[in-house]
Amino acid sequence: MKPDIWLVRHGETAWSAAGRHTGRTDIELTGTGRAAAAALAPVLAGHAFALVLSSPASRARETARLAGFGDAILDDDLAERDYGEVEGRTTAEMRACGPEWADWSVWTGPVPGGESLDALAARCRRVLARADAAAGDVLVFGHAHALRVLAVTALDLPPVLAARFALGPASVSVVGFEHELRAVRLWNRAP
Repeated sequence: MKPDIWLVRHGETAWSAAGRHTGRTDIELTGTGRAAAAALAPVLAGHAFALVLSSPASRARETARLAGFGDAILDDDLAERDYGEVEGRTTAEMRACGPEWADWSVWTGPVPGGESLDALAARCRRVLARADAAAGDVLVFGHAHALRVLAVTALDLPPVLAARFALGPASVSVVGFEHELRAVRLWNRAP
C-alpha cells in the first residue's frame, strides 16, 4: 500500500486574502496566516510522517515551521503555478480586460507567459513519485492551485478538474486509499 499524502496549504497572505493570483511572488504570511499556521501544530503532531516536503516559497516554509515542521525538505516541484502576466491580478481584473476575457478563469483561460496546467501536473507527478517511494505517510506544505492539481493528479483526473476542489488557507487535506484506488480521505479542513 502506498502512503497517505497530507496536503497543507500555507496560511493567509495579503494577496490570498485579496484574491490575487500569487505564483512566484514571495509574499509573507499575515498575522492571521501565522496564527492559523501555528494552530495546525496540534492537528499534525499526532501523526508520524516518513517524509515532510515544502514549497521553497517563504509562505509555505513559514507555515511548515509554525506547524512544527521547520525541518521540511524543500522541493521546487511544489512551487505554485507560474502565472506569468496574470501574477498579482484578480479574476475580476482579468475579466475586465475586454469581451474576450469576460469568462476568464485561471483554470480554463489563457495565462500569458505562465505555466500550463499540464506542466504543473508533470511537476505534481514527480512529487507523487517521491511520496510513493517514502516508507510511510507524507506531509506536504504548498499552495492552493498546485496542491489542488497534485490531488487530482493523484486521483488520475485531468488537471482542469482541480477547479472543483476549493482549498482554504492553512487547511489540511488527505489523499489516501480506498482499497487499491487513491481517494480523498479528508478535504479542506481548517484547524
